[in-house]
Amino acid sequence: MYTSHEDIGYDFEDDPKDKKTLKPHPNIDSGWAWMVVLSSFFVHILIMGSQMALGVLNVEWLEEFHQSRGLTAWVSSLSMGITLIVGPFIGLFINTCGCRRTAIIGGLVNSLGWVLSAYAANVHYLFITFGVTAGFGSGMAYLPAVVMVGRYFQKRRALAQGLSTTGTGFGTFLMTVLLKYLCAEYGWRNAMFIQGAVSLNLCVCGALMRPLSSGKGRNDPGGKDPQVVLAHSPGSKSSGPLGGAEEKGGGPGNGNEETVGDLPGQACQEKVGHRQNLCALRVLKTASQLTVRVRRGFRDWYSGYFGTASLFTNRMFVAFIFWALFAYSSFVIPFIHLPEIVNLYNLSEQNDVFPLTSIIAIVHIFAKVILGIVADLPCISVWNVFLMANFTLVLSIFILPLMHTYAGLAVICALIGFSSGYFSLMPVVTEDLVGIEHLANAYGIIICANGISALLGPPFAGWIYDITEKYDFSFYICGLLYMVGILFLLIQPCIQMIEQSRKKYMDGAHV
Repeated sequence: MYTSHEDIGYDFEDDPKDKKTLKPHPNIDSGWAWMVVLSSFFVHILIMGSQMALGVLNVEWLEEFHQSRGLTAWVSSLSMGITLIVGPFIGLFINTCGCRRTAIIGGLVNSLGWVLSAYAANVHYLFITFGVTAGFGSGMAYLPAVVMVGRYFQKRRALAQGLSTTGTGFGTFLMTVLLKYLCAEYGWRNAMFIQGAVSLNLCVCGALMRPLSSGKGRNDPGGKDPQVVLAHSPGSKSSGPLGGAEEKGGGPGNGNEETVGDLPGQACQEKVGHRQNLCALRVLKTASQLTVRVRRGFRDWYSGYFGTASLFTNRMFVAFIFWALFAYSSFVIPFIHLPEIVNLYNLSEQNDVFPLTSIIAIVHIFAKVILGIVADLPCISVWNVFLMANFTLVLSIFILPLMHTYAGLAVICALIGFSSGYFSLMPVVTEDLVGIEHLANAYGIIICANGISALLGPPFAGWIYDITEKYDFSFYICGLLYMVGILFLLIQPCIQMIEQSRKKYMDGAHV
């Protein structure tokens, strides 16, 4: 799917017979691969950590604009949802420009969204500047960070993804403290302006996403600078005053002093003309290369979604998409609504000492690393670890409404934080389903489904509360939908096994 040189994980060696042999790239699972993990870690801090800390700004927006809680909350929901929903379209950028350029451009767009939001006159202005602009920039930086880790690792994929995604948990703490301090000291407008400057570090993270080399030699005789070639060309008119004299006067024996006196000016004019021609040639070459790259990237992106090699022909991947539509809301809803649930149960004093959302975040950090290490063990299947974590999270969602004490809620929140560590396994499972060459487009679809879930889940839970005046049914309904998504994952392999058995039986009957 992705045809750029960034997709290559092996070096090619050409022998005299034009055969190509493969050898493992030296940076796979080592070397610069860990710098890519570090880059992805900081991307998660700056993007996901900032989004988890938007509650600080949400309070400031409520006081500033005096709008309803539902309308104001859509600013944060738009930013978080668009970051994930634009995944399939970011795949087109990656196919065309590569991960490094896409992440750098995303850092610039995200920073622009923060800065423009500092001048917001109303909530609707924030919908465009922060929800759409900053959200789109976040999506452009987030997807390359996940994809590049997958390309640099083979044996330690789960551990690498786990380490990089722990930035979400660390970022939740760091960005919450930073935004609280900035809002208290400078006001929320200046805080957003400063945060925009901080977000420029996404460009640095993008620059660290060095593409894997294709092993082609750079000292190609055919790759000389055109200017050098022209300078040594036998028929070139820019070979200097002497060459110009020989051409103009027919040789050194010509005594025409006037002609010889005009040679320096003619040589300068010829040099200027050649430089202009070279500049024009370079511009045309660059435009041609860019056109070819865009066409190739769009063709690969389009064929991946709608062509004969479409990802949607993979029924297991389609089941994975249905799972993603219901899964993410079960993690987001507790973050959004737990503070209000605590107030309803009169547990505010205990929650102020150690917030339940902090328990989820802390356990979530360690869970990603632990599940990544376990999934990388030779005797353990990544798929089994992924399913067990999902079942544990569904069970926790069903039990949560039954707990009315701080201790009980703390235990369930710890289970939610640990089981949600399966997020670090999502890129690994996606790669196993579609292959590394389709990872960018496939994971873009998955996070798009997660974005829809994150965008609609919390408002849906609030709507259920408005009807029933309880959050219990919100968790039960989300848990049931989540269970349906898991059943999609379990039923599809069974259907494939039945079809394979039927095919073998039919083949045997024909024989």
